[in-house]
Amino acid sequence: MHPHIEDYALIGDLQTAALVGRDGSVDWLCLPRFDSGACFAALLGGKDNGHWTLSPHSPEARARRSYRGDSLVLDTVWETPSGRVRVTDFMPQRDRQPDVVRIVEGLDGSVEMRSVLRLRFDYGRVVPWVRATEGCRAAIAGPDSVWLRTPSQGTTYGKDFSTRTDVTVAEGERTAFVLTWHPSHEPRPDPIDPFEALASTLEDWHAWSARCTYDGPHRAAVVRSLITLKALTYAPTGGIVAAPTTSLPEELGGFRNWDYRYCWLRDASLTLNSLLSAGYLEEAGAWREWLLRAVAGAPDDLQIMYGLGGERRLPEFELPWLAGYDGSVPVRIGNAAVEQRQLDVYGEVIDSFHVARTAGLPAEPHAWSIQRALVDYLESTWRDPDEGLWEIRGPRRHFVHSKVMAWVAADRAVRALETDPTLGGDIDRWRAMRDAVHQEVCEHGYDADRGTFTQSYGSTELDAATLLIPRVGFLPGDDPRVVGTIDAVRRELTLPHHPHGTGRAPIGLVRRYSTEGGSVDGLPGGEGTFLVCSFWLADALRLSGRRREAAELFEQLLELRNDLGLLSEEYDPVAHRQLGNFPQAFSHIGLVGTAFGLLEGARAD
Repeated sequence: MHPHIEDYALIGDLQTAALVGRDGSVDWLCLPRFDSGACFAALLGGKDNGHWTLSPHSPEARARRSYRGDSLVLDTVWETPSGRVRVTDFMPQRDRQPDVVRIVEGLDGSVEMRSVLRLRFDYGRVVPWVRATEGCRAAIAGPDSVWLRTPSQGTTYGKDFSTRTDVTVAEGERTAFVLTWHPSHEPRPDPIDPFEALASTLEDWHAWSARCTYDGPHRAAVVRSLITLKALTYAPTGGIVAAPTTSLPEELGGFRNWDYRYCWLRDASLTLNSLLSAGYLEEAGAWREWLLRAVAGAPDDLQIMYGLGGERRLPEFELPWLAGYDGSVPVRIGNAAVEQRQLDVYGEVIDSFHVARTAGLPAEPHAWSIQRALVDYLESTWRDPDEGLWEIRGPRRHFVHSKVMAWVAADRAVRALETDPTLGGDIDRWRAMRDAVHQEVCEHGYDADRGTFTQSYGSTELDAATLLIPRVGFLPGDDPRVVGTIDAVRRELTLPHHPHGTGRAPIGLVRRYSTEGGSVDGLPGGEGTFLVCSFWLADALRLSGRRREAAELFEQLLELRNDLGLLSEEYDPVAHRQLGNFPQAFSHIGLVGTAFGLLEGARAD
């Protein structure tokens, strides 16, 4: 059995990231980019698929962990019968090639430590050739080369196709392990000083975190979510991945396992809102620049997602040699949803530019030309069915959320021209489109008998995405149709979660939609509750005037984070476990957005 998903910590260098378990094992790391092949893939297989474990040799060792201040530097304090040590794991922001640094510091007594490094390139499949050279261990296979520097006072040897180091660390002593990757055809990079790298990494993170302007309740949770979003940023381009992992399951043992190491357009406006609200104009600007590059081209070629640099081809295939997390197969690389038609992304892209414009980001000369082309194209296509927000792999439908976002596209374009008529565009035509979309959604996407918006035209199914209707301004939050939709979602799409040992009443965690019976998504099996949807529910409650309920829900959602403040994509309220790719940008965007919304509402009172 694998560790629980929430048992992992995240470290990274703004180009890739690693997951470190409570047991001191790095079980996932792709080098040199988020979307590269993993050299440690035990997360999705077994230890033979690659890991790096650093822990006391004593079986009686016990650990507690935390991030050091507002940083991505992980401290794990190990207590053993013979003493205590602190292991500090981090990845310094790179000058050229990536490094993983693991520093061991003796706190009292002495502790025998063991490092077990089992490199397996190409997602746990390729065993490298390892040799001792220049006082290090060098591992080479195909395009990949890794160097491991170990403590000089330790004993390093090979065993069971792994590289092991035994070292005893006494009180007051510090020693370090450094793993460095580089392309195998290039010379070894200059080694870093691990202790100087620690100091500069802490300085970088603390300086970045101090720029956060949020001053409301639960500031630590908001800052941790913003740090996580920053960690999921690919610094060379400004793109933000949905998660650093692939194929962590939405249902244990299930089929719904997807690759999230790419950049989704629908995250754009929400990410921009989070960054701008917190004062991170530089990061918001970089994300907008990535967006401009990615969407450039013919409007009918707009994709729902792109690679880190704006790459368009993300072919999906399976890795049969990996047994999957807790037996959840297949393990997938790439994402076939890139080929889907999802009309909502047009609204999300145009809304992201609207957010940037109203926040005062400097205008880009060609940005408005792109927006005009997108709105003009959407005018002729918004009546078509699509696969929708949730990337269904069944027949196309007229999804209500997709239509609402088409209304958003027209609305934001109209508002832009009302603010600055010199931009150019047919404002009367766009107003007509906006009115037509609104009328059609209210006629065909609303079930008057039940008093709720539905998932798609003619359907009786509900969809948590309709909770966004008041947030995007389609209808006011206190409109009876919005209030009815909120109540229907709470009644039909929530599962009760009983917080451990609190004595409080259970809260309802929101599913995206029903997966029972003939599910709309065309996939077998089920899934957990979708965490961002529960944040959307809190937002909708606040906008409908139920601020106390919104605040209570938000407080209880915070308790679903792991001990380090991290959230995955989903949550199983029965098993009390996180599910899905981890950590998930969408979940942390939801947390930040809800926190700012509650603060804004409190100040308005």
